[in-house]
Amino acid sequence: MSDTPATAPAAAYWEARYRDTDRVWSGRPNELLVREASDLDPGTALDLGCGEGADAVWLASRGWRVTGVDISGTALERAAGHAADAGVGDRVFWERHELGRSFPEGSFDLVSAHYLQSPVELDQPAVLRAAARAVAPGGTLLLVLHAGWPSWQTEPPFDAVFPTLDGVLAELALPDAGWTVETKETVRRPSTSPEGVEGYREDHVWRLRRA
Repeated sequence: MSDTPATAPAAAYWEARYRDTDRVWSGRPNELLVREASDLDPGTALDLGCGEGADAVWLASRGWRVTGVDISGTALERAAGHAADAGVGDRVFWERHELGRSFPEGSFDLVSAHYLQSPVELDQPAVLRAAARAVAPGGTLLLVLHAGWPSWQTEPPFDAVFPTLDGVLAELALPDAGWTVETKETVRRPSTSPEGVEGYREDHVWRLRRA
């Protein structure tokens, strides 16, 4: 890519990232989404940073009506194709947003944001607060963020500040009377480097229920 993470506008960086390869992600739903959302009654869902659509397709296959949001038009085109191939194209709607600058309208029974972390400009606290505001009464906010670099990452590719469990809740500033914390934990999962070095990576997960 001609642009570098330090200088490229966010939209140009992510569009180039998707155009540079036929597939960026695995095509499987995130494990923590499956764990945390399998027991929820289907309704309307908002998938922030949907990428190539695996989470949105999984939710739609379980009866949810999903709005998938991403900054990359290429990613959204692929996501729509995957939804059509899975037979759920009529249950997923796609919107292009640069989160932090624009945000989908409406409220949702589930707002899910997995790994909204970027080497280019992203006002993560503001986006997460907007995500909380988009949760309908009785709905669920599901957040998953990397807690640090993989164990095998000896030289981080860029500077990053990773969140803490309590720090994200403090940034959300949710009223205690209006929300219940149902999940708040750090999960360690296996992670293998591109060179085949085995190790692990830790993720933070929060599931919050709005009153």
